Amino acid sequence: MDVRDQKPAPAANAAARDLVVLFRRLRGRMRDISTNGLTPSQASVLLRLDKDGASSTTLLATAEGVRPQSMTATLNGLRERGLIERHPDPEDGRRTVITLSEAGRAQVGDDRRGRRDWLAQTLEERLTPEQLALVNTALALVSEAIE
Repeated sequence: MDVRDQKPAPAANAAARDLVVLFRRLRGRMRDISTNGLTPSQASVLLRLDKDGASSTTLLATAEGVRPQSMTATLNGLRERGLIERHPDPEDGRRTVITLSEAGRAQVGDDRRGRRDWLAQTLEERLTPEQLALVNTALALVSEAIE
């Protein structure tokens, strides 16, 4: 049976809708947190390389939904900052493999910590300890429900 054929209860529909909206807003806010002067495209490519590992310009362009020429410009900016490295592809000498440099891995870690710290600070400033406990309980329930 297709999931779309099932009719969830109105409360479940409302919760799902609100969670999707909330996660979109949170994702947008997290993207706005400082990435040490990187463009959103550069920050996204660093995260993708960290998550997926070595890649090519063409694969990165496809994954990011941009033209290869635009990806080349993004990669050139990252290389100038020392955040990526380019190496010849051992299987095809015409291609180049792009990886994170040590500085790139450090940048990704710093960015993640910065975003997490911002969120923790914001929650602590705006919620009471009781509200934080409720948030943690709700998150645990959602996590349990989707596993």
